[in-house]
Amino acid sequence: MSESSAPRTAPPRPAAQAAPTGAAVFRSLTGLLARWLPRQRWYADKGRALSGLTLVSATELLPCADGGPTPGLLHLLVRTVPQGTPEQDGSCYQLLLGVRSVLPPALAPALVGRPADGPLRGRAVYEALHDPRLAALLLERLRAPGTLGGLTFQRAHSAAIPSGLPARALGGDQTNSSVVYGEAHILKLFRRVSPGVNPDLELPRALAAAGCDRVPAPSAWFEAEAEGAEPITLGVLQPFLAGSTDGWALALKSLSLRTDFAAAAHGLGAATAEVHLALARNLPTTTLRGERLERSALAMTERLTAAAAAVPALRPYCTGLRRSFDSLAAFARGGGHLDAQRLHGDLHLGQALHRDGSWTLIDFEGEPARPLPERRRPQPPVRDIAGILRSFDYAAGQHRAPGPWVSAWATAAREAYCRGYAEVSGDDHTQRPELLRAFETDKAVYEVLYEARHRPAWLHIPMAAVRRLAG
Repeated sequence: MSESSAPRTAPPRPAAQAAPTGAAVFRSLTGLLARWLPRQRWYADKGRALSGLTLVSATELLPCADGGPTPGLLHLLVRTVPQGTPEQDGSCYQLLLGVRSVLPPALAPALVGRPADGPLRGRAVYEALHDPRLAALLLERLRAPGTLGGLTFQRAHSAAIPSGLPARALGGDQTNSSVVYGEAHILKLFRRVSPGVNPDLELPRALAAAGCDRVPAPSAWFEAEAEGAEPITLGVLQPFLAGSTDGWALALKSLSLRTDFAAAAHGLGAATAEVHLALARNLPTTTLRGERLERSALAMTERLTAAAAAVPALRPYCTGLRRSFDSLAAFARGGGHLDAQRLHGDLHLGQALHRDGSWTLIDFEGEPARPLPERRRPQPPVRDIAGILRSFDYAAGQHRAPGPWVSAWATAAREAYCRGYAEVSGDDHTQRPELLRAFETDKAVYEVLYEARHRPAWLHIPMAAVRRLAG
């Protein structure tokens, strides 16, 4: 890496004070992190060179610089600035780093590197969540509320959190990171963070207060201070629903066995409606009409334009796709309106767990690529519905032997889901197909951009929907 393109260090920016050795430790880690961060699944700026890397805060959860046999644990918030991006538009990431003199072979895949200088010179620095010993320490911190450095740990009054639970990190495609403790709890750590309460903490707490049992209630959480702004939500501990099967796996099994999925889809539609009704009763709602609703249609068009600029395969279909957004704008100009409320925001089959014939919804973070204030904004319920309908198409698109019966499977699932939703909510979105189509199109455009950046082998699935929706 040339000197001109090497990431630079800068003084900490937010209120959380670095540990006494934090700045020195970070300087010794900058080069290692600049190479390691862009390779992580949850890194948001794939394919863009990193021009800046600055320290936001550093907190030693366990001493890191003494060189003894006990592993150290360092919590970092770092800001990355891709080339061509103003520094204020960079992203802030949460890192949990373990430090050992000798790295056990089982932790070798988690190695970040060995600093050549500084307080940690020659020691192994690695992803701490893969170390059961260090992951267990996080659970103990959450069991005993309090403050350490710029971090605050909180616990729900009624939560029972056992001690000594074995920890295991989950793998797979994740935009965040999760650790399961025994069969009792799961801790979700947000990787890309910003000031403000995360919806994955805010909405489940509101639903728990409303008595809605379709969503696990948070047991504990932790935050970081942010000068002049709301605290930054860093992680949420919730009950782990052992024995559950997520809706994605359930749908793929149904397709592989050629079994009917309509009954399960109907139940999921009813569960979605229950959650929407509880959120509408307990959190602010609004109505989108006139200019506000037209702006929503314009935002969809702008997202299409940006996605087409990044994904050339989308460009031939832009004219056809815009017709859906034009229909939404015409609906607004004709006096139409849509009720808006807090939503899941990124609802798909993988965010729904099925156990003993009942559905539970999880992961209320919303679409991670969108700014936090946008994810916390009231939206029409049809956005969540469109997400599930697109997920049925995704499952069908994954089937190895596509054919007419696969299309019939997806159609039956879509219809059953909408029926289940309408029976509970009283709102049948199939009666307004032009609105449903606009939100499905917006979701498909998002999927094209996401797959092109993160999973190119899956790009054909949303592109099939694009061709259908554009026609």
